[in-house]
Amino acid sequence: MIPVNPLLGTLFHAIGAMSAAVCYTPQKATRGWSWQTYWLAQASVCWLVLPVLVAWLTIPELAAVLQEAPREAMGRTFLLGALYGIGGTAFGLAIRWIGFSLTYAIAIGISCVLGTLLPPLVAGQLSDVFGRTGGAWIMGGIAIGATGILLSGWAGRNKEIDLGGAQPGFDLRKGLLLSILAGVLSAVYGFSLAAGQPLADTAARHGAGVFEGNVIYIFANTGAFLTTAVYCLWLHFRHRTLGEYFEIPAGSQRTTLTTNFGLAVLTGCLWYGQFFFYGLGHVRMGDYKFSSWGIHMIMLVLFSTIIGLLLREWKGCRPRTLGALAAALVVLLVAVLALTYGNYLGDTAAPH
Repeated sequence: MIPVNPLLGTLFHAIGAMSAAVCYTPQKATRGWSWQTYWLAQASVCWLVLPVLVAWLTIPELAAVLQEAPREAMGRTFLLGALYGIGGTAFGLAIRWIGFSLTYAIAIGISCVLGTLLPPLVAGQLSDVFGRTGGAWIMGGIAIGATGILLSGWAGRNKEIDLGGAQPGFDLRKGLLLSILAGVLSAVYGFSLAAGQPLADTAARHGAGVFEGNVIYIFANTGAFLTTAVYCLWLHFRHRTLGEYFEIPAGSQRTTLTTNFGLAVLTGCLWYGQFFFYGLGHVRMGDYKFSSWGIHMIMLVLFSTIIGLLLREWKGCRPRTLGALAAALVVLLVAVLALTYGNYLGDTAAPH
């Protein structure tokens, strides 16, 4: 029996969110690789190699677990993970049309709300939450967090205008459609994890303990890898870039294949780190486990914004923009505190 500890669970969620917030940083140092080359290289680490390797290292009798676990749960988890992979691709395309800040605010905001509330709604448990101790704090925290994410996106869009003017090729209609698609399909990952719970239960019976959720990633993440690989390989054949894995194009200076692959591996490890620590936090959240996705999404935006400040990305912005950013940080922090407190109240009220 894993002891419930929402405060420790939130700490693990924070570590995972921090890992996700910095995972794209190494990409800035790559040279001579197209987007699809780098994306497929890091995705191979995050969504294919590490889920299998970490499950093998942390789950006792993994072969027996996979033999005993329900095949139907494996299939649902994989298919929902594949939809999540499509959402990630849509996210990358949306950035091209409306920029990072607006895409982040819309897609992550939708993913935060839907990914948190839809699983208990579909299970017919959402109405019960309001009547339980701490439930109002959970719902309030989700609403506050969504507001903070949108406010962060507005501040980010103002920053882009302050520092660089209108983005070339800006297309609000295309960007909005892709961002909404990304948000909805990214939220599906919460369903994928819920669908994989029978797999985790099987792993728990074999002594996996707090690492029981790692078996789910074998199917959820590889599903995401499949759809990502299909799109990246299509881009490779379309643009004739498959050779970049074997030779840096002429004219690319001060880089090597070893450097680029190293940066891709680092990105993949950081990105997988969010799933690993998400699992460690999720199993400790008690009756309100469904709030894990919201906590993770909100802290992801919070840490991403703080990292941007530390990297001086907001230098030169107008006071109005900085004021909106400060307000967003406060609102996001309040949301995390509300969600943590709601989980704490739920834990203290539950029979032990």
